[in-house]
Amino acid sequence: MGKVHGSLARAGKVKSQCPKVAKQEKKKPLTGRAKKRQQYNRRFVNVTAQIGGKRRMNPSPTAGP
Repeated sequence: MGKVHGSLARAGKVKSQCPKVAKQEKKKPLTGRAKKRQQYNRRFVNVTAQIGGKRRMNPSPTAGP
């Protein structure tokens, strides 16, 4: 059998030292159709022009070298 790295007396040392930070209240994430809509808008509607031009939904492969 292998040996344990370090003694088990020190287990959880760092976690107990860290200050407790309360969870922040967040807006619930979108689900379903609304999530897909947000994703589409983020990817295709308000993107800046890049090297290949406009970003397309289902682009055909471009001719490479």
